[in-house]
Amino acid sequence: MNKSVKSTCCYCGVGCGLLIDTEGGHIVGVRGDPDHPANAGRLCTKGASLHLTVAPDYRLRHPELRRERGQPRRRVGWDAALDHAAERFAGIIRAHGPDSVAFYISGQLLTEDYYVFNKLAKGLIGTNNVDTNSRLCMSSAVAGYKQTLGADAPPCCYEDIAATDCLLIAGANPAVAHPIVFRRIEDARAANPDLRIIVVDPRRSETAAIADIHLALRPGTDIALYNGLLNVMLAEGLVNRQYIDKHTEGFAALAEIVAGYPPAVVGEICGLAEADIVRAARCFGSAAAALSLYCQGLNQSAHGTHNNAALIHLHLATGQIGRPGAGPFSLTGQPNAMGGREVGGLANLLSAHRDLANPEHRAEVARLWGVPAVPERPGKTAVDLFAALQSGEVKAVWIACTNPAQSLPDQSAVRAALQAADFVVLQEAYANTDTAAFADLMLPATSWGEKEGTVTNSERCITHITPAIAGPGEARADWQIVVDFARRLGRVLQQPLAETLFPYATCEAIFNEHRETTRGRDLDITGLSYSLLDSLGPQQWPLPEGAASGRQRLYADGIFATANGRARFVKVEHRPTAEATDAARPISLLSGRLRDQWHGMSRTGTVARLFNLDEEPLLSMNPGDLGRRGLAAGDLARVGSQRGEIVVRVGSDAALAPGRAWLPMHWGSQFMNSAGVNALTLAATDPFSFQPELKHAAVAVERADLPWQLVVLRKGGTGELAPLALLARARRLLPEFAFASVGLYGRAEPLVVLRAAHGEALPESRLHEIDTLFGLADDAAAIVYADHRRQISKRAIAPDGTLIGVRLAGETQAQSWLKDVMADDALDAALIRWAVAPIGRRPGKLPQKSRIVCNCADISEAQIAADLAAGATLAMLQEKRKCGTFCGSCLPELRQMVAGQAARTDETVV
Repeated sequence: MNKSVKSTCCYCGVGCGLLIDTEGGHIVGVRGDPDHPANAGRLCTKGASLHLTVAPDYRLRHPELRRERGQPRRRVGWDAALDHAAERFAGIIRAHGPDSVAFYISGQLLTEDYYVFNKLAKGLIGTNNVDTNSRLCMSSAVAGYKQTLGADAPPCCYEDIAATDCLLIAGANPAVAHPIVFRRIEDARAANPDLRIIVVDPRRSETAAIADIHLALRPGTDIALYNGLLNVMLAEGLVNRQYIDKHTEGFAALAEIVAGYPPAVVGEICGLAEADIVRAARCFGSAAAALSLYCQGLNQSAHGTHNNAALIHLHLATGQIGRPGAGPFSLTGQPNAMGGREVGGLANLLSAHRDLANPEHRAEVARLWGVPAVPERPGKTAVDLFAALQSGEVKAVWIACTNPAQSLPDQSAVRAALQAADFVVLQEAYANTDTAAFADLMLPATSWGEKEGTVTNSERCITHITPAIAGPGEARADWQIVVDFARRLGRVLQQPLAETLFPYATCEAIFNEHRETTRGRDLDITGLSYSLLDSLGPQQWPLPEGAASGRQRLYADGIFATANGRARFVKVEHRPTAEATDAARPISLLSGRLRDQWHGMSRTGTVARLFNLDEEPLLSMNPGDLGRRGLAAGDLARVGSQRGEIVVRVGSDAALAPGRAWLPMHWGSQFMNSAGVNALTLAATDPFSFQPELKHAAVAVERADLPWQLVVLRKGGTGELAPLALLARARRLLPEFAFASVGLYGRAEPLVVLRAAHGEALPESRLHEIDTLFGLADDAAAIVYADHRRQISKRAIAPDGTLIGVRLAGETQAQSWLKDVMADDALDAALIRWAVAPIGRRPGKLPQKSRIVCNCADISEAQIAADLAAGATLAMLQEKRKCGTFCGSCLPELRQMVAGQAARTDETVV
């Protein structure tokens, strides 16, 4: 039976609504939900590909346990798995106290999952050692809101983008990281050509390309810039003195500091032209409505909280908050980082935005939960938690829905910590993350499309999602795993309270308890229920009992969530990056996201077409910096910091200033032979938010002398040669080389692509073993070329005249075009011999690759042209190909192609 189920996307914090199409208990497609307020039917490339990520091949299906380190994990039943976990945790707690165990969870959990984890740690065990990967992305935004506005409550909504006159985008690249937000920006500019856009980013990003003013400041100089903008606004009378006097405090003290940041000084600190600083200040200060969007570029800094505060100051000083088109709007990095903050899922928070340090708040939560007390001692935050694992202060860690063996900074220390831990539990949907290698117990959890609960997006909008299908194998909902474990742990610890603390038979029961904890708080949702969300759709908080709807914007009355109702200006001064460049490490390494990949790629890394734009990790540098190191685009380079070294390919980017480099964050040990960018980053943290400075590290870059290269291209088949099975087998080869990366490529019939380089050639016997691993050892179907003197060996396999695999060793130029013709089946049998030829351009007789017009639906220009020539209209294209029905960014080009075909048809008729 076919059916369609409402859900939300599981990637960024935009919280796009989805319609999941199912057939026979399987997800067969996704569409944007036209009724969801976040996206009105639009989806980005990742969201549009979600249905392709649900194949069970790479999922964790059953609990797995090893009782001794060094032994493989073996399948066990749920009772054995959770009883073992309860015994181990209880034994450690008895011997070393409650703070000897910890939980590290995720912004991709649902709010109900978060709630029971928090209650397990702080209510049953009696430790505040529960933190989340949201610490890595949003904790500075939280601390910045609380220091200035009094509460972790983004005051804006997505509709403000259409209502603003001046849009300041700082430390964010929504064109890539939040594409549906970027579509709103494009729509706003089309509707209002006078909209002015300022982008603050050291790199000329895809978002910066549309800016009227791009402030390419030096990394880490954000506070100086915003103090400088405020300096100009004060000098030119662009602040709102009436608003400052009536609704804020602390401005005089800040104004004294800001006086020391005139444009000339700021220009020197930030590396910016004085005129651009003045122009940006006037643009913001004179706008009828000014809105700011910001994300990790501000947050992931050793002074991220004050970065946020300095930007919020601009809104408070001009009264640009609490009305349409105006206010500071943090873009959330994960789908439910907001929900986790709402239930207190951080080491320094309690339910409903209560502070752990506040004794009244601790007493309130203890009464709500029915426990004697909530522990007073602060819990370990992410970086400190893993340092405590390494030192032995924390003995056991329970990790859920996150991958710290890739995402945390200073990976050598993190992996040493996991190795040192007495007991590691990993509650996960995917069997092969980097962290899985360290797990003593793995517990299979349901994932996207299989879960029920609520999520909160960046604009405080709560959505109830329901499962479209059942999870694979024995996978359970995250909340069910926690509740079952908590009851067992309570019995082992002889705490009968566990049964009353965790009485839940349904997810809704957890939501109802969470809802009650918010009564009277700034995020009061006592007017919400699952049935209301199902009937009326997503709702913004606060929505207290008796209210007809939630509140779009906060602070419209000028009353803030502080003790006296006044917003606060904070004394903020410029601070340098945690690590300075020097003669030994002269390059500032920046990191960021790509459009088509997500976090550690455990989900997106299984979809071939999501590799087509960015095939492998690429270090982008200024052409001059490359040239001075004897590097050209495509060469391999060693990149080293004080903490580690990786080898990656380099690319040339003239938009990067000299002395800066940029590397995507997504690749880890599942896709390359190192931990990726976080092998290089440092563990310095902000003193208020404890968020690490993931955005900057000082590195040295030099040419990697690895003359012998290897490329394997293998079209996926069935069984052991299916694409994901081949990918898993290829991963075994990664540690063998000085450089290696592996991934997918193509469309309907994916290729597995292995690239490697070494200081010397592998022997033919080893190449034969690699051929066998990839199913390329069939001599009868092989075309072979060998030049042993030059250590060149090539092999192409083409049974029945169809090229299914190529192995190039010693000379690999042809791989640049072979992957395209293999993916498109465009290589005629008579031309297969070219597969082993030393040419870097496709032979002239081969058709050129057709450009992809709709990335979301993966539709090429050639496909569209053929349909148009056959008489298709735009509506017919959208119905047949689905192009233009996801994010909408290809619609202008589609309309041009339709119009062009109509004009050609008219000429033919005439």
